[in-house]
Amino acid sequence: MAVTVRIPTPLRKLTENQSEIEIDGETVESLIGNMEASYPGIKDRLCDESGKVRRFINIYINEEDIRFLDGTHSAVKAGDRVSIVPAIAGGLAGVAGQRGPGGLQDRG
Repeated sequence: MAVTVRIPTPLRKLTENQSEIEIDGETVESLIGNMEASYPGIKDRLCDESGKVRRFINIYINEEDIRFLDGTHSAVKAGDRVSIVPAIAGGLAGVAGQRGPGGLQDRG
């Protein structure tokens, strides 16, 4: 059964610049395996050496975080939309005493 998987920009070089791909699978784990078969190297970007999804990668099934479902054993069905979202860190590095966004003062 085909599931639509949304691919984040940093991984699109592995999917021939496709932002969405159709992949067969019954669980997130099988989707990742089938993605690896079609797009070699993508599994290494998503999973660590033990096969667990990397901490900085979030995967959603129809906007539900798989960490709150059954992890990579979470079931998927035809018509589901799976989103791969890498965590992004950063922010505004202010100087003590300067006003930041919204006029809030950084106390340092």
